[in-house]
Amino acid sequence: MPRTSTVECAGCPPIRALTFDVLGLVKVTEARSNEGGIPKVVDRWGEPDSSKCILAASIDDRKSGPLLAVARKDGLIEILNPLNGHPCLSISNIINGAPQAGDDAIVGLHLFKKQNLDLSSRSRTLLTCTTKGNASMSSFEVTSSHVDSTPKVSSRSWNVCPSGNILCSQVDGNENYALFGGKGVEVNVWDLEQATKIWTAKSPPKNSLGIFTPTWFTSATFLSKDDHRKFVAGTNSHQVRLYDISAQRRPVVSFDFRETPVKSVSEDRDGYTVYIGNGSGDLASVDMRTGKLLGCFLGKCSGSIRSIARHPELPVIASCGLDSYLRFWDIKTRKLLSVVFLKQPLTSVVFDSNFTAEEAPSSVVDPPSEAQNVNESQVSDDDEEGMQPLKRKKKSSKNSKGSKKLKSKKRSKRDKDETDDDVDDSG
Repeated sequence: MPRTSTVECAGCPPIRALTFDVLGLVKVTEARSNEGGIPKVVDRWGEPDSSKCILAASIDDRKSGPLLAVARKDGLIEILNPLNGHPCLSISNIINGAPQAGDDAIVGLHLFKKQNLDLSSRSRTLLTCTTKGNASMSSFEVTSSHVDSTPKVSSRSWNVCPSGNILCSQVDGNENYALFGGKGVEVNVWDLEQATKIWTAKSPPKNSLGIFTPTWFTSATFLSKDDHRKFVAGTNSHQVRLYDISAQRRPVVSFDFRETPVKSVSEDRDGYTVYIGNGSGDLASVDMRTGKLLGCFLGKCSGSIRSIARHPELPVIASCGLDSYLRFWDIKTRKLLSVVFLKQPLTSVVFDSNFTAEEAPSSVVDPPSEAQNVNESQVSDDDEEGMQPLKRKKKSSKNSKGSKKLKSKKRSKRDKDETDDDVDDSG
């Protein structure tokens, strides 16, 4: 049985988050109250299918023409409308004219926000990277015509690593550079316009015992959206490293974080704070200028944290992972604002920064969330427990029947003894 505890949460500001899970479902969670709102699941897109597990997601949440891109386990990339979930087009993961094998899954996905607006069509660009290092930049048009129309996709591909497995990739804020890293692959930075490598990290030296730590990067992010020269990477050996490509090839700052692999890192808007989540559910914030731990977020997660998202405007971050919970945190107090149970293990979470409480229609009735279902089941259990006194009454009635039988037996025996005494007296 999982360990559960009652947690008092302060509630969330008006917020909208989209989560993605291992069954290929996209769930929309919204908090619609201006003060202390409780997030609820208001919509679900797709049908549960493990072969369509969502591995990566990227959103362009601008007010005019927002788009959402999701990469699935079967190699299909879907472009959706993040407001209603309607599909716009689908793109197959094709490199050099051939579809990719199942073991070469997509691990990196980025939907560029640069676009050329037109009255009839919108030209967009998508960057993908697979486990074997096959990177591709695809340009396509999302037209206002029917969805089933054949999309025109032009792409150029290159390989970012001759060996090893890519596990993480990230694009800088100006969308001109990208970094890649993984198991047996040192983090390297590429110029996306020229498709050329401009920098490669160097492995740290051996420790005092002469032990060399193998290269195994699990997550990475740029420290600032305006500077592509500094980025933070997490490793499988629970290390967090800060690189500066203008200074040196080895880490500028390096420290250990707990005892399990770092699974997710996310940057803050201030340009020096980073949020770290590991495989045992620990979530903390760190000042990367000094490597000092600012503090851990209050409230233990019961599973590996796979994704951390920072809200573009509000002082809120969201985390999700294998424990199937979506959690919202206050970055100032590091306290838990609210938690939503979403049934399936989660792979990623993104925010819709343009959502406001006024956008939600008052006539819409929210479907019961998973947390409400749990409460209802608990209420039903309590009702069943409330029936137990009736059972006790039955037991007491049985006991009373037994006592009545004993009394009747005693009475009959007493009458028999009296009759015997009368017989003796008559004799």
